[in-house]
Amino acid sequence: MGQYLPIIALMVVAILFGAISFIASGLFAPRRPSSAKEAPYECGIVASQEPPQRFPVSFYVVAMLFIMFDIEIIFTYPYAVDREFLGTYGFFEMIAFSAIFFVAFVYMIARGALEWGPIHKQKPLDTSLEGAISSTRTSSSTIKRVGHEGRKETVAA
Repeated sequence: MGQYLPIIALMVVAILFGAISFIASGLFAPRRPSSAKEAPYECGIVASQEPPQRFPVSFYVVAMLFIMFDIEIIFTYPYAVDREFLGTYGFFEMIAFSAIFFVAFVYMIARGALEWGPIHKQKPLDTSLEGAISSTRTSSSTIKRVGHEGRKETVAA
């Protein structure tokens, strides 16, 4: 336990410093809000229009995908460099690690992480076309065969 004492002491000092800094800034900071102070600063230019909408959440999800793959590459590199030393255990750990990342990637794609276009809502089926859809239509009666002119008809036995 004695070997962990410096780490614990450093964590306590760091937490105390953060808490004291947060409390001191709340107590001693001047409180004179004005509309000029609360307006967004754009290189000294006064905004003439409303600020644009926020970035869509999918933007941040794609950013997280890039971070995920960067982390995967960082952790894969040591295995690639010294795979003989790590042996079979290292191989299966890398397979498990990659599988977890793959499942996370598939989940994010399924949630629409890479769909950037406008949201398209399903339109109800137009009921005025009831006569256009019939049970007598088949693929041979509705699909035009192209390129079969002049060829012999072969009958499958």
